[in-house]
Order: sequence, then structure tokens, then C-alpha cells
Amino acid sequence: MAAEVESHEIEEENAGETKAKISYPLSVLYCGVCTMPIEYCEFSPESEKCKEWLMSNHPEVFDDLNKAVDGVGSLDISDKDKKRQTRGGRGKIKLPKKKNAPKLIQISRTQRNKKKYVTIVTGLSTFDIEPKKAAKAFAQRFSCGASVSGEDEISIQGDVTDDLWDFIPENWKEIDEDSIEDLGDIKR
Repeated sequence: MAAEVESHEIEEENAGETKAKISYPLSVLYCGVCTMPIEYCEFSPESEKCKEWLMSNHPEVFDDLNKAVDGVGSLDISDKDKKRQTRGGRGKIKLPKKKNAPKLIQISRTQRNKKKYVTIVTGLSTFDIEPKKAAKAFAQRFSCGASVSGEDEISIQGDVTDDLWDFIPENWKEIDEDSIEDLGDIKR
């Protein structure tokens, strides 16, 4: 039983205009290098070899593809106008640092649950210390969670106010103990 392939011709209409005749079955030209259809050779790891093969074996098809690529290449696709979202949701607006702010670090403690506390450190940016790096240093030193909340506020899980008095001047030499102030317990 031999299967017979019927050839159909269909006129493609676009907005009332007859553009091209498509005849079925379609004949597809495959690349001799990457064995994909020639329209997809540009995505092959051997795209340069594919171009050479197409130029030597099918120069008329190569010219047609180059004309199509030149037409697409003239389009202006720029990412300058697009605003990219950073990882982690909405980006934070960075305000300029206050130069007249007093160089003072404030340490306070708030109660989270009945027996759990959170230590809050503010004022590290007045000494040009990045809050993210400071939070990472606190988390490593005290083996707890530390996060930056707000522009210049670091929340450290646990009551580590006494240990911060020694750790901050030890880790950052430009800060002395006189520029650290303990606010005690505060309510949020």
C-alpha cells in the first residue's frame, strides 16, 4: 500500500489581498552541518560553518536570508529606556547622605515576644559604613540573623547590646567607644 501525497495549493489572504500561494506538502531545506532547518542555523554552536555551507551549496537562499537579516538589523532596539527591576522586589530609593549629621551610633533593644529581644543599631552610615556589610558582620559574629531595615537601621536578633560595645570599635577602627550611645529598651 503506497501512500499518495496530495498536493494542495492555497492562496493566503491578508486583509483582502492575495499575497502568496502555498503548496503542500512543504519542502524544507535542512542544513548539512547542524541538520536543522536553515532558519535556525543562527542558534547552532557552529553557525559560521552553517553559513559557509549554505553559501557554497545554496547561494540564492543565502542571499535571501542576508536581505532579511539586513532588514531586521536596521531596527532600533534599545534597552536604554527600559527600567530594570532589581532582585528582591521594588528598588529602594537611596537618599543622599547627610553631611551635617552628628557621628553617633545608637544601640537600642526592643522586646519581640515575652523572652525574645531584637537589638537595633543606627548611625553606622555617618561613619561611611555600608549597612549590608555591617549586618553580615554582626550575623557572623553573633551567630544570629541580622537585616537592614530602613535606610540606616540594622536589626539583630537577640540581646547583644553588651557585646556590640566591644565588637564595633574592634571591627571598625574609626569608631571609638565615646561615639556609641545606648538608648536602652524602647517600644516600637
